[in-house]
Amino acid sequence: MNITHTFGLQVRHYRKKKGVSQEELAHICGLHRTYIGSVERGERNITLKNAEKIALALDEPLVSFFIGTNGEYRK
Repeated sequence: MNITHTFGLQVRHYRKKKGVSQEELAHICGLHRTYIGSVERGERNITLKNAEKIALALDEPLVSFFIGTNGEYRK
């Protein structure tokens, strides 16, 4: 699994945990809904600025989006 896929899975996990739709998350972040969808699918190599926007919107530390499901940091 690559870093963009790991990041996307974590975005989806925290978004669902918070109970918001992709559209709601996009609105909070100031990004487009289709952009959030492509991030979640691991199709986007996003900027650190947008990664930070997403983390802040989901009220999670940015580093938590780089941790895989096994609890290890993505290298």
